[in-house]
Amino acid sequence: MGRHVIGLAVTDGTPVLELAVPCEVFGIDRSDLVDPWYELRLCAAQPGPLRTTAGLTIDTAYGLDDLVLADTVVVGAVARAVQLDPPSELVDAVRTAHSAGRRIMSICSGAYVLAAAGLLDGRRATTHWMNGSDFAHRFPQIDYDPVPLYIDHGDVITSAGTGSAIDACLHLVRQDHGAAVANEIARRMVVPPHREGGQAQYTRPVLQSGKNGSLTPVLEWARSHLHEPLTVPRLAQVAHLSERTFARRFRDTLGITPLQWLLQQRVRLAQELLETTDESIEDIARQAGFATAATFRYHFGRVAGVPPQTYRQIFRYRADKPEHGAAKSRRNISV
Repeated sequence: MGRHVIGLAVTDGTPVLELAVPCEVFGIDRSDLVDPWYELRLCAAQPGPLRTTAGLTIDTAYGLDDLVLADTVVVGAVARAVQLDPPSELVDAVRTAHSAGRRIMSICSGAYVLAAAGLLDGRRATTHWMNGSDFAHRFPQIDYDPVPLYIDHGDVITSAGTGSAIDACLHLVRQDHGAAVANEIARRMVVPPHREGGQAQYTRPVLQSGKNGSLTPVLEWARSHLHEPLTVPRLAQVAHLSERTFARRFRDTLGITPLQWLLQQRVRLAQELLETTDESIEDIARQAGFATAATFRYHFGRVAGVPPQTYRQIFRYRADKPEHGAAKSRRNISV
């Protein structure tokens, strides 16, 4: 089976970080994890020479004809001039790729291109919150949501600004190769292994929290005690804060409640165990901290979109017979 080709549309004046993230996630040979790994192609969406905001020149042999043929099309962040007037050739290429069943994702302001192509009409979509008012005004037919890090409809994914590009790219890896592979890439990149798409854009990563100085120690402690019946009072005690102060600071920092975060972490642990072990559903439920197997099945299905056993079968099948084309039965989810 050939490599899954990621076509990254590049326009003039693209921000460096938003360009670098897909290069880091998809462009580095990680065949020690999955063989074959992705093939990343930078596709010039405008006549050259193309430059980043930092003045770096992008020289690539690929163009829009190659973008249309990619298995996954990623439209990187674009400069304001492109937001106001997306190149018609790029818009047509994105629309053609989508009609052919390709998976389409935008990073940050790349959502303007997807919107111009009509891919977001009648759907929830996001982009960087600083573009929110302008985006909503220009595209009233789109249900703009300023909160999530990314929104996945199965065939089309939009993501917010800068750091959320990492979350969205790892989300694609998680879809294609499972949580364990995505988690390992995150470890190598030294970034959080998983932030749910529904987590708020308005996060504050560094907040003073009692003796620990930040929430990081209590988060790490909680991850190592997921098998226990954790409660907000217990977490607040570990954080050396009152329950009320802890809950407020937690939401201010991560954009979700402590219990929502715990559920995310428990499902993530269960995903890894389903992918990498032969342990029973009951044992996995217990290790992930769910009171019963029935409770585990309910919450896992609600978060992951499929029952635990189905999830295991999907990723066991991919491990034995990896599919590197566009997924024909990708579920339609919005996180």
